[in-house]
Amino acid sequence: MTDTTAKKKLNWNSHHVTQGDERAPNRAMLRAVGFGDGDFEKPIIGVAHAQSNITPCNNGLGELAGHITDAIREGGGMPQVYGTITVSDGISMGTEGMKCSLVSREVIADSIETVSRGQSHDGVIVVGGCDKNMPGAMIGMARLNIPAVFVYGGTIKPGHYDGKDLTIVSVFEAVGAFGAGKISREDFEQIEKRACPGNGSCGGMYTANTMSSAFEALGMSLPYSSTMSAVDAEKATSSADSARALLELIKQDIRPLDILTKEAFENAITVVMAVGGSTNAVLHLMAIAHAAGVPLGLEDFERIRERTPIFCDLKPSGRYVATDLHAVGGIPRVMKMLLSAGLLHGDCLTVTGKTVAENLADEPHQPEEGQDVILPYSQPLYAQGHLAILRGNLAPEGSVAKISGLKQIKITGPARVFDSEEECMGAIMGDQIRAGDVLLIRYEGPKGGPGMREMLSPTSAIIGKGLGDSVGLITDGRFSGGTYGLVVGHVAPEAYVGGPIALVQEGDTIELNAETCELTLHVDDAEIARRRAAWVAPEPRYKRGVLAKYAKLVSSAAQGAVTD
Repeated sequence: MTDTTAKKKLNWNSHHVTQGDERAPNRAMLRAVGFGDGDFEKPIIGVAHAQSNITPCNNGLGELAGHITDAIREGGGMPQVYGTITVSDGISMGTEGMKCSLVSREVIADSIETVSRGQSHDGVIVVGGCDKNMPGAMIGMARLNIPAVFVYGGTIKPGHYDGKDLTIVSVFEAVGAFGAGKISREDFEQIEKRACPGNGSCGGMYTANTMSSAFEALGMSLPYSSTMSAVDAEKATSSADSARALLELIKQDIRPLDILTKEAFENAITVVMAVGGSTNAVLHLMAIAHAAGVPLGLEDFERIRERTPIFCDLKPSGRYVATDLHAVGGIPRVMKMLLSAGLLHGDCLTVTGKTVAENLADEPHQPEEGQDVILPYSQPLYAQGHLAILRGNLAPEGSVAKISGLKQIKITGPARVFDSEEECMGAIMGDQIRAGDVLLIRYEGPKGGPGMREMLSPTSAIIGKGLGDSVGLITDGRFSGGTYGLVVGHVAPEAYVGGPIALVQEGDTIELNAETCELTLHVDDAEIARRRAAWVAPEPRYKRGVLAKYAKLVSSAAQGAVTD
């Protein structure tokens, strides 16, 4: 291969805007932003990042993008940097603004696809740190199908108070505990002030760290990168290494759809189960698979759950945070243990240009001695995964329950019906909820919310009130990765489209049984039919703007709440 041939290969896409006399105007504009005579045959690489000071998850991504652009230039490429958005789940939680969170996933995906397709990029690298700019980035990369790497902005380090590690969930739970008179105002204020000590995404195995771990398992991020602290030097080094890896992917013409196979998604689900990850992984992995043209359904999660033990003791239901996991081998150690147990597909390709098995060749297949973050495979915390798919007459299309860390995984009790998160939160804080109740929050689904809000505020308040093991909560909305308790989300069909959850009345008996994976409304069929005939769809909450457009386009949660 001649040098000229090699250069043409590397600028396989961007040559459409840089080559030939008729492209002189294009080159003129590129010269104004730093291109010179020798640059027009180099690969042009999009560097998308979500830098903002809206949230600590994203405050620092621009610096990582700087390391990436330097490495691209050193490697013979031309970076083009552009921004995308973020919505902070932790800050918008419990407010109307939370309706924009899941919507932002689609806006982010659309923006990355729009820019890198519009500019004929030869490759794209995306730096993300918060819950939705991560799956949004992956959806965008799958749609583009140009060589791509995802870079995680890194996790936050834990805060500390009274001898305990703190995360943002500690503060949500403190709200309920203070309201119940279980902690002093001094403790309450100190927990707030100390929980978030600096940059990085929420520290437990919440949604951000769950998705970064899933992306590493998918093969779309470099090994070890998913559990690094945002503020440690190795994160900058890993970001530059990711840029170098992308240049190699362009040379080898390895693209996302070569990596994002059904087997790769099965690897990601297996890792999510082993580390006790967020329920949001179900929604996001199905949406990414949809973008990649890979058939993935709720039944795949249940099948993999049944065979995968949880052997990492991580928050929210466990004791440790992501930086603790990183210190004892991170996701590669988890993956090697799973591979040795025959639970991973070792022949899946990754962004290193190597297979999963090749990446893990030198990784020990046992946890380190003298630590209990990663337990021996033969002595797991739980014999099966924690993300159970429940079906029944209350959720014919399915629902998702997170069952780790619970004293009981079934409850039968009277329905306490709320048509919004705010109504339910008021009842909890007003001490109107009793042990044995089954709370039901509806009209919070993808279309009904719209936007499928997360219910971290009510679930954390329940924990803080001391009711975590004695009440159930069911919703057509979502839960934060920080949620734990006897909770079921993603109930489909949702209330807004007339799903059975819309027909429940106060005091009806509901059975939530994660042992048999059933969610049952104990009302006879004739009565359900009578209620259905009388049910009237509510008026949409938004008539114009982004939320109205989203409500018109979005699919069921059982299909990943996708919009295309």
